[in-house]
Amino acid sequence: MQRKAMAKADLRSAQEPLKERFRSEPSAALITLRAEASLSDGITAAVPTHIGDVVAGLHPATGGDGLSACSGDMLLQALAACAGVTLLAVATSLNIEIRAGSVHVDGDMDFRGTLGVSRQAPVGFTDIRVAYELDTDATDEQLDTLIRLTERYCVVYQTLANSPNLSVSRRQLEGTA
Repeated sequence: MQRKAMAKADLRSAQEPLKERFRSEPSAALITLRAEASLSDGITAAVPTHIGDVVAGLHPATGGDGLSACSGDMLLQALAACAGVTLLAVATSLNIEIRAGSVHVDGDMDFRGTLGVSRQAPVGFTDIRVAYELDTDATDEQLDTLIRLTERYCVVYQTLANSPNLSVSRRQLEGTA
């Protein structure tokens, strides 16, 4: 599918006021993004998005029926989406024409860990691979720069590569035991 490219000037005009504000007022760049999930029927959780709820459930390898989204798949999908958008923004900034393309993300998991079958098996992904297929006339040097900068500025990639501090809290709702 042929995609409509954004002009470098349009991207710059959209981003430059933000960059200037963040340079002069660094605290304005500190934004908290939020997600939530409502526990729903069976073993599922509904995650509101701007296009409607996504119902997440167990992966078939953990006893799920395959009708609900798997949060592991959603993590890989978030990486693919972020890498794709970041790559296109970087390509636009570098004047590299990308006529079409795709981002493929694969992740390896040993489901014995998440099912508690083996304490030696890790819970979560052990390996994640990102592959790009691009229809472009860019040189190898340009593509190396494009991928390097995509990795550098992709939020999801950097979050996975450099684990953030995590914290957990809980609150018991009134009227529950």
